[in-house]
Amino acid sequence: MEFARSLSTIFNPFICATALFVIVARAFSSSTFHFWELSIAGLFFFTIAPMLCVFYLYLSGRIGDFDMSDRLERSRAFIALVIVYASAALFLMVVRAPTVLVAITWGYVGATVAIMIVTRWWKISTHAFGVTGPFAVMFLLFGLQPLPYVAIVPLVCWARCYLRAHSVAQVLAGVALAVVSTLAVFRLFHLV
Repeated sequence: MEFARSLSTIFNPFICATALFVIVARAFSSSTFHFWELSIAGLFFFTIAPMLCVFYLYLSGRIGDFDMSDRLERSRAFIALVIVYASAALFLMVVRAPTVLVAITWGYVGATVAIMIVTRWWKISTHAFGVTGPFAVMFLLFGLQPLPYVAIVPLVCWARCYLRAHSVAQVLAGVALAVVSTLAVFRLFHLV
């Protein structure tokens, strides 16, 4: 049980998004200063701001727990996340960030909207989405280099099922949405 909880905490969607953003920023930055500028923006928009939103919703009683176990409470958090991610995408466009970072950020906007809509009827796994999406991006950008780390995806999916946070179908839907949305956004931005 503790191992499953640890996996869910360590590989939560916010931290995975930030890790992806930093990895891609390192690969596509034009200078060290540019890398740090983008990394700090990624840390703010993908971890700090989303976590502050979730903490606020929890402390104000709008959500019952940090995992947002109640499906109906999740839309409040998703609205805040869409605003944060859209702000991030606009900021990155203004500072002329590499196209791939802008694409990834708009991908998070679109996927969050999709998850918010699906969540009205069904509880899709954001953890499965959050850990699979970065690997899908890294495979498209770097080929097989991230392959040794892909074992994290089934481990996180197992943890979410083991903790009874999601069914197998909900976890597989999160994985599928991550792959499909990544391919769609990369195609839209002419990156594949």
